[in-house]
Amino acid sequence: MTKVPTVTLSNGTAMPRIGLGTSPMNDADAERAVNHALELGYRLIDTAENYRNETGVGRALRQVPRDELFVTSKFNKAWHSVEGVRTAFEASAEKLGVDYLDLFLIHWPNPDQDQYVDAWRGLIALREAGLVKAIGTSNFKPTHLQRLIDETGVAPEVNQIQLSPVWAKGAERGFHAKHGIVTEAWSPLGKGTDLLDNPVLQDIAKAHGRTPGQVVLRWESQQDVVPIPKSADRGRLAENLAIFDFDLTADQLAALSALDGTAKAAADSDRFGH
Repeated sequence: MTKVPTVTLSNGTAMPRIGLGTSPMNDADAERAVNHALELGYRLIDTAENYRNETGVGRALRQVPRDELFVTSKFNKAWHSVEGVRTAFEASAEKLGVDYLDLFLIHWPNPDQDQYVDAWRGLIALREAGLVKAIGTSNFKPTHLQRLIDETGVAPEVNQIQLSPVWAKGAERGFHAKHGIVTEAWSPLGKGTDLLDNPVLQDIAKAHGRTPGQVVLRWESQQDVVPIPKSADRGRLAENLAIFDFDLTADQLAALSALDGTAKAAADSDRFGH
């Protein structure tokens, strides 16, 4: 079983440096994938209210002692109020079969609704109550994050964003680093793009005797990004986990970073959300 290194969040919580994403999976598929992942050594499992698979994820989590797990969920815009976040937490915790969450995230800022600061205050209250260990955001831009900091004095511990070499998000990562926010990557393998077929990536993979996917995940982890690739295939799950025993050179990192902007635009959180 692979032992995954951790990163320490700003509040002292240790978070694995790679995890399993579970969107889009139904309960049965999620339970199967999480079972495989936990057997292989994954401990960070990412789900969300909107994925509708928290029950299946929760069934699989029972095979591992709770204190060994890092369980993340996210809530929808319907709960963007101080009291609403508590309701969202209770629903997710019940479905997952846990007493607390290691990380709870606002799934999208939904700036047109303009209630994400209240949602953030609700998360702060949950952390103070000991119901969640760490709090964060998903799909927040620096402008959204700055508003949270300005109005509450509290920065997220994590911001989960769409990120890969074709969506390198340099400005976002720079803002995160300045404010002690760990960057977590969804779609870390560039889903919906031809990233994995790129000749530059293929050449680097051959040089290391690795798969293109492993090289992309290593590019992220070497820049202190925590990727959460989704897979239900046991072999692919094992491959994705096996990225901590080789290093890309500075030139290879730069060559992959140069792919930024070569794919369709990433999801725009000022225009999309749930």
